[in-house]
Amino acid sequence: MANTAQAKKRVRQAEKARARNASQRSAMRTAVKKVLKAIEAKDQATAEKNYRYATCLLDRAARKGLVHKNKAARLKSRINAKIRAIAA
Repeated sequence: MANTAQAKKRVRQAEKARARNASQRSAMRTAVKKVLKAIEAKDQATAEKNYRYATCLLDRAARKGLVHKNKAARLKSRINAKIRAIAA
């Protein structure tokens, strides 16, 4: 357990950051799932709309260090390829 005032403050800060990171990571994953669900239903318009939002969240998560930047790029690329495939 933290004994000093500084250590107690760091515990509070770490807990706030952990909650914020978990929330943002969850929102990102939910957005990706919504895109994949629209792709599965072959609904191109909804998939493209949800893709734009998911891209924003993926980029933000990569910028904040929640996911690696290459993982964000890989997810965006794969989802975009699936959207193009249903359009064809």
